[in-house]
Amino acid sequence: MTTSATGVVTSTRGRPLRLGTRASELATSQSGWVADRLRARGHEVELVLVQTEGDRSTAPLTQIGGTGVFVSALREALLEGRIDCAVHSLKDIPVAEEAGLVVVAVPEREDPRDVLVSRDGLRLADLPDGALIGTGSPRRAVQLEDAAPGARVTDLRGNVGSRIAKVTSGALDAIVLAAAGLNRLGRADEASEVLDTTVMLPAPGQGALAVECRSGDAATVELLAVLEHPATRTCVAAERALLAELEAGCSAPVGALARIEGDEIVLDAVVGNASGGTLRHSLRGADASGLGREMAQHFLSRLAPAGLNHPSPAPTAQHPGA
Repeated sequence: MTTSATGVVTSTRGRPLRLGTRASELATSQSGWVADRLRARGHEVELVLVQTEGDRSTAPLTQIGGTGVFVSALREALLEGRIDCAVHSLKDIPVAEEAGLVVVAVPEREDPRDVLVSRDGLRLADLPDGALIGTGSPRRAVQLEDAAPGARVTDLRGNVGSRIAKVTSGALDAIVLAAAGLNRLGRADEASEVLDTTVMLPAPGQGALAVECRSGDAATVELLAVLEHPATRTCVAAERALLAELEAGCSAPVGALARIEGDEIVLDAVVGNASGGTLRHSLRGADASGLGREMAQHFLSRLAPAGLNHPSPAPTAQHPGA
């Protein structure tokens, strides 16, 4: 890297850092957050928009593959040298490492919890029987079955704005979204309730970002390493080790959230059981990856023979009163 006479830091490639991102409002918002922190350190950064399979398809994630559908096109652009780095929602990244690439930084995590956006600002416990709740997530669906057994869950895809519009138009009674997304878009005040993790555990890695580049690009690795937040990296390592040991993808009915308490990591997790309902458990330990694997073995010994429950929310339904 070199510093120009104006004090702007550029890489030895002699041009701005090309930061790849999905084109959605949320993706560009979180990629812009990363870019702004690099610019504050004097680096030139330009955003490069990349369309992914998850962006092109309107089908449920479970039908188009789930794992990696928001990641593969960005990784392809990286490996082909069309971009220098990419910003992902960490929960979207497959747990298996990608040859030639490295997640060089996991910045400090946003709020990992889920929120409810509902008609008339109702809380989840106050929704009437038969309420129609939209989500495209099997993880959320299995937990909603426990938390709101009288509700009906229907499939929902689209960006944050279009999902919220389903509530304001009356097509749905409520939807469940990630708090991090609303916060990054400046729309946190539209949430009716932040769901406690005893009710709704988030997806492993939810709220965290992953900054990825080519493992052999030493200059870019050095440039991006300043974004690393060690505590966040430790927590998501425990959550993702659980997924890896379960051989489950990001669309699996698995929720997990780790936190650091003193010298220990506490991991809370939930899985959907094929025989019905959910299994929940909490463990603590000092080794993040070991803790995740131990949690997975706990569940594997207790799951029904068919394994995880992969609920398919009903096709998008019209609200009776809409």
